[in-house]
Amino acid sequence: MGTGTLSGPVRPSQSSGERRPAFRPDIQALRAVAVGLVVLNHLWPSRLTGGYVGVDVFFVISGFLITSHLVREVASTGRIRLAKFYARRVRRLLPAAFLVLAFIIVAAYFLMPYPRWESNAQEVIASALYWENWLLAAHSVDYSHFTQSASLSQHYWSLSVEEQFYLFWPLLLLLLFKIRARRARIAGVAIVGAASLGFSIWFTDVSKSQAYFVTPVRVWEFALGALLAFGGAKYLLPKIAANVAALAGFAAIAVAAILFDDQTAFPGATALLPAVGTALVIFGGSREGRQWHTPLSSSPPVQWLGNVSYSLYLWHWPLIMLAPFAFPGALVAGMLTWQVKAGIVAASLIAAHASKRLVEDPLRTWRPLSRTAGATFAAMAAGMLVVCAAAGGLTWTYERHVDQAARDLAAEMTGPCHGARALMAGNACADPFGPARSVEMGPANRYYTAPADCPPPLSQYSASDGTKTTTKCDFSQGAANPTVVWLVGDSHAQQWQGPLLSLARKNHWLMYTSYLGGCPFAGIQALNYHGTALDRRCMAWTKQMAGDIAKTRPTYVFTSFYSRHERAEDHSGRSQAEQYQDGLNSYWAQWTSAGATVFVMADPPLNGLVRATDCVVLNPDDPQQCAVARSVAQPADPLTAAAKASTDPKVRLLDLTDYFCDRQRCYAVIGKVSVYYDADHMNLDYSLSLDQGIAAAAGLPA
Repeated sequence: MGTGTLSGPVRPSQSSGERRPAFRPDIQALRAVAVGLVVLNHLWPSRLTGGYVGVDVFFVISGFLITSHLVREVASTGRIRLAKFYARRVRRLLPAAFLVLAFIIVAAYFLMPYPRWESNAQEVIASALYWENWLLAAHSVDYSHFTQSASLSQHYWSLSVEEQFYLFWPLLLLLLFKIRARRARIAGVAIVGAASLGFSIWFTDVSKSQAYFVTPVRVWEFALGALLAFGGAKYLLPKIAANVAALAGFAAIAVAAILFDDQTAFPGATALLPAVGTALVIFGGSREGRQWHTPLSSSPPVQWLGNVSYSLYLWHWPLIMLAPFAFPGALVAGMLTWQVKAGIVAASLIAAHASKRLVEDPLRTWRPLSRTAGATFAAMAAGMLVVCAAAGGLTWTYERHVDQAARDLAAEMTGPCHGARALMAGNACADPFGPARSVEMGPANRYYTAPADCPPPLSQYSASDGTKTTTKCDFSQGAANPTVVWLVGDSHAQQWQGPLLSLARKNHWLMYTSYLGGCPFAGIQALNYHGTALDRRCMAWTKQMAGDIAKTRPTYVFTSFYSRHERAEDHSGRSQAEQYQDGLNSYWAQWTSAGATVFVMADPPLNGLVRATDCVVLNPDDPQQCAVARSVAQPADPLTAAAKASTDPKVRLLDLTDYFCDRQRCYAVIGKVSVYYDADHMNLDYSLSLDQGIAAAAGLPA
C-alpha cells in the first residue's frame, strides 16, 4: 500500500511552513486492522472469507491522509510542489518494494520449478513499474490464465492502484484550488467520486474479475477519504456521537470481512460497507481526546502492527506462496498446516520489522537521496532498471530450460511403458505408478500447443466477439473425398487434440479443431465460467458451429467439455443431467443425420479439485501420495451421462478412465509421466501416449 496507508503518519516537512499535524493513533489502528484482515484472509481464506476488504480500508485512509497533506500545503504556500511530493512518495515506498521484488526473483530461481519463472518475472517487472493491476485485469478475462497459479508479486496490484492515484490526484487538486469557492472544490471531489462509484457498480456487474483490479473502479474510495480531509476537521461530531460513529465503523469493516466471500459482487456497491466504515472511524476520530476504543486501538501491539503494516503487506504474500516449495511437507490434503501458517506469520512480522528499521526508515531520510528530488528520481530509475534486468535474466534462464525440456521430452516419448501405454494390455511394465522422469510442466507440456503443420484459425468460424476458434489441419494428401473429422468443445476438448491429430496424420484425415474456453458445446442456457450470468457468446457460437459442422458432412465428430463445472440454467428446476441431455441430443442428431459417428470423450479424472495442483512437484520421489480414490476423482458427469443415455447408435462414449486409474485409485503419475499439466488439464506428453487407447476404443486404425 501507499504512503498514506501502510507507512508511518504523513508529516509535512518543517521547511514548508506547514503546521505539524497531530498523530492519529486511530488511523494507525485502522492500518493494523486492514493488514491483519488481508494476511488472515490469505492464510485462512475459508475462515475469514471477506478479509480482502482490508485493501479498501487502505484506499480510504490513503485518500484522507494524502489529501490532508496537499490541502495543508496549498493553504500555507498557495501551491503544490509536485517534484517534492513525488520524491517523498518514492523514498517512502520504493526501497522496501524493490527489496521484496529482489527477494522474489532470487527465491523463485532457487525454490520454484522453472515453468513458474517466466510468469513471476513478468509480474515482477509489472510490479516494479506499477502497472501490475492492469496486467492482472487482462489475465482475469483470459481463459488461458484461469488455471495458472498466482505469482509471488501478485499483491503489488494494490500498490499499483495507489501509485496511479498519486500521479493524477495532486494535479486534480491544483485544478480545483483554482476555484475560490470551498464548496465548489468539495463538489468537484464528490463528482469525481460519484462517477467512479457509478462506474464501479456498472463494471462489477459487467466484468467482476476485471473490476477488482482496474484503477477507475477504486478512485471513489480515495475520493471518500479526500472528502473527509476537506470537511472532517470543520464539522466535528459531538463526543458521544463521535464514539458511536467510530465503533460503528469498526463494526462495518468486521461485518464485511466476515460475511463477504469470493461470490460477493465486489467491489461495486458492496464495497461501500468497509469504505464507509473506514470513513466513520476517521470522522469519529477527528475530535481530539480519548475514545471508547482507545485502550485497545492505542495499545502498543496494535500501534506497532500499524507502523510495520506496509512492510508486512509486502512480505507476507511471497512467504505464503513459497512455503510449499521451501518445506515439501507443508501441505496436508492440499492445505498448509497450521504450524506452517503460524511460522509464516512469525517470519512475516520479523521481516516486516527488519525492513522497516533497516530499509524504510533510514532511506526515507538518507541525505544523498533526500538532498534533491532529482537524486531521488535517479535512484528510482536505477532501482527499476536493476529489478527489471534481474527479472529479464530469470526469463532468459527459463527459456534455456524450455529448450532443454523439449529435447528431453522428444527423446522420452517412445517405448511400450511410456505414459498411458504402461497400463495397456500386454505391456509388462514394472512400477507403472512410480516417480516421473520430470515433474515440471513447461511449454512442451501445454495441452493447447498447436502443431506446426496446422495453419492459424479460420476467419469464417469465430465466436460472436470475433474470436477465431477453428483450425483446419489437412493431412489428406490431396484426396478428392477426404475423411472429414472434427474435434469441438472447450479446453477440455482441446487437451485431446495431441493424440487425435496424431491419428489424423496416420489416417490422412482432413481435421478441424474448434474451441471456445469455458463454453459447453450443447444447446443449453449456459452460465458463464464464473456462474454469474448467461453466456450469450457461448450460446450463439455453439448454435452456429453445430450447423456449420453438419454442413461439412463429417465422418467423425469428437466432442468434450468440462460439464461438471459449466452450469446449465433454464430456470425449469430440472437437474443438470436432464438439461444437458436435451441440449446435447439436439446437436448430436444434426451430426449423425449428416452421416457422422459422434465420439463423446469422457473427461479425465479431476486433479486440482481433489489434490494439490503441485502435489507431484512436492512429492517427486513418492507420487503415490497424490493418488485419490476413483469415486472421488471421477464423479458423475452430465456429458458422460448423456452419452450413456443416448439411443442413437451413432453416438458412442469413449471413456478412457482406466488409463488414469486402477479399480481403487486414480494417479497423478503413470508410466513415468506426470498426467496433468495444471489444475484440470492433461499434460500433452501424457495425452499423446493415449493415441493407441483412443484408436482401440473408437475402432480406428492406430
